[in-house]
Amino acid sequence: MRGWLSVAGGLRDEDWAIRHRLLTLLLPISIVPLTLFGFASGGPYSVWLLSVTLILPCLAGAALLRPRRLRSILVAVGLTVACGGFVVLGGGGLTEPHFSFFIVAAALALYRDWMPFGVFLTGTLVIHVANDHRSAMLHPWVWVLVHGLAVLTAAAFHVVAWRLSETAERRAQDDLATSQAQLSMAFDETPVPMAMYAPDGRLQRCNPAYRSWLGLPDQLPPDFAITDLPLTRVGHERGTYLSEVLSEPDASIKDIEAYRRHDDGSLIWIETHTNGLRDRSGRLQSVFVHCRDVTRQQEHEAGLRRQVREDSLTGLLSRSAFEQDLVELLATNGDPVSVLYLDVDRFKTINDASGHSGGDDVLRALAARLRLIVPRGSLIARLGGDEFVIAHPGPIEGGLDIGRAVLASLTQPLPLAGGQVQLALSIGLAVAHDPAQTGQAMQAADTAMYSAKRAGGNRLEIFNDEMRVVVQQRITAESRLRQALDGDRMATLPVWFQPIVSPATDLIVGAEALVRMRTSEGEILAPGHFIAAAEETGLVVPLGEHVLATALSRLQQWRHELGYVSVNVSPRQLNEPDFVPTLARLLADSGLDDPSRLVLEITETALLSNSADLQNRLHAIKALGVRIALDDFGTGYSSLTWLQSVPADIVKLDRSFVAGLAHDSRKESIISAVLWLARSLNMSAVAEGVEDLADWEALRAADCPAIQGYFFSRPVPAEDFHEMLTPLRRSSLKTA
Repeated sequence: MRGWLSVAGGLRDEDWAIRHRLLTLLLPISIVPLTLFGFASGGPYSVWLLSVTLILPCLAGAALLRPRRLRSILVAVGLTVACGGFVVLGGGGLTEPHFSFFIVAAALALYRDWMPFGVFLTGTLVIHVANDHRSAMLHPWVWVLVHGLAVLTAAAFHVVAWRLSETAERRAQDDLATSQAQLSMAFDETPVPMAMYAPDGRLQRCNPAYRSWLGLPDQLPPDFAITDLPLTRVGHERGTYLSEVLSEPDASIKDIEAYRRHDDGSLIWIETHTNGLRDRSGRLQSVFVHCRDVTRQQEHEAGLRRQVREDSLTGLLSRSAFEQDLVELLATNGDPVSVLYLDVDRFKTINDASGHSGGDDVLRALAARLRLIVPRGSLIARLGGDEFVIAHPGPIEGGLDIGRAVLASLTQPLPLAGGQVQLALSIGLAVAHDPAQTGQAMQAADTAMYSAKRAGGNRLEIFNDEMRVVVQQRITAESRLRQALDGDRMATLPVWFQPIVSPATDLIVGAEALVRMRTSEGEILAPGHFIAAAEETGLVVPLGEHVLATALSRLQQWRHELGYVSVNVSPRQLNEPDFVPTLARLLADSGLDDPSRLVLEITETALLSNSADLQNRLHAIKALGVRIALDDFGTGYSSLTWLQSVPADIVKLDRSFVAGLAHDSRKESIISAVLWLARSLNMSAVAEGVEDLADWEALRAADCPAIQGYFFSRPVPAEDFHEMLTPLRRSSLKTA
């Protein structure tokens, strides 16, 4: 019986709205015959008034409320009240008013919803139980006429219902046809290969792109199945193309797999997307397959992987590939691995002599020789520049043998297209025991290599505990410096000042700004504990900016008491492209009225490149009004050259020439010559490292403009330095 009944509901919103407007309209219409019938029957007017009073709220709710079912229930209640009103106004025993129920029943059937229909049937049952039908026996013709009209009206509503149903179904059919046409167009016209397969593997439908891609004919046999496709998955038997599609139809994206084509034997890569189409009961009807030929993408990615793993110049492993393979070697082998770090001695000289292309030829020739020497099963990589690394599984003795063999082989020149070249290497050796030590082992080997280079090069050094201490100190220094830079820099990186004094007047004419580090334990560390780590890591750039900003701030604070402040600038800082803009910004922020009160001390190391870019940068610094000092003058092999080529204002004589000056006539002659040369070039001079009275007096006798050293004062905090300036406030300060 349930199968014969309507399932109810299912109307689209627009179809339901049309029917609801019609049925809602019946509510005010029903009031008219109810009123006429009430006056004609002479029934109690209170019943009429009550009926109308109940119908009107139902009408308002049916028109204004939002939920569909609630609005339809209000219509059913209103119409039930109207039918009940007819019955009561008819005296309860008159049969004809009961026929209104036929009309309302047919009308409410338009909703296709059991809820309003059930509300009405319940009300009808209550009303009929509460009344009898004696008037039908008294007035049979009236009873027949009323029943006939009721039946005709009910039939009319059924006809309307049929017509509305046909319209809704035709609209649905049109929508379905439009959707199918759109689907067909999207399916057939897309350039992406697509197909639909039945659960048993038979091909139900495929688009032209699918047929063209696989070389299938336009007309396929009815029993054509997925196993008949001309593809075989690599590593599987023939006819297994996409067979897993049917076993897992709802997997959105399958793995990318390699397949062999039957027509030309070529290898292609396919990415498959699948969706299972099911009926309402959940049974699988079709499997939609969408394929992408990603062969070119796979080939491109394979090429990129080769580029990542291979050094483009030598064909050896790259750094990242070496580090990855070293971890795997330690994880799978179980034995220790010797790591050898190689660096070509004086490679810059080779590059300068033969150009970068000649240097590349040398590196390729060295890589070829390393391949001949290093045994199979070992790893060889070029880390960049002239640095190479070798990893050899086994105890340290095996690594030693390889290192010695490499050094011995380089006693013979490397053959090049244009001749031969003689190379020497510095080699560092360390041992890694587990995958977690790979980074430490490479760093240790690098440290040992630098030890070999400092010892003169062309040798092999094994990493030892003494070197380990150096490495640990470097790591600790870097960690402390990073913490200091991340904290309150004025507290963690205080800038101290060492006076620069005129021997002629004993007055402080300037100061050198020297940074210190305050550790978390409150200990004050001199620059020697962290400057090297700052240079290696690049942290010297933010550190130097902090020192510059602090020095400028103090200069502004002591504008009436101090002539100038000099600040050391490291080679790494000076080589930064934005150093000059940063300096200009700091000068502007400080409000310093005379930029010449700031002196930048530059060491000879920073000038070694002597490039046009560096010269432009130095002239840009001079254009800002800032003065330049040559620090540690006299320690380089070509210091006099810098006097000619660098736009310097001050020469700072290195402490090696100053210490013991009073008792060394040769030093006295050198100092006198340099001071004369500086004066002739309109430059000033500062003697560094003055520690005793005799040297002070010798420099005064030589007419040295300014001295700096422990004899007068060590570097002191800014507050203490300011106290040193206080007694001199009324003095006329001289600048160097």
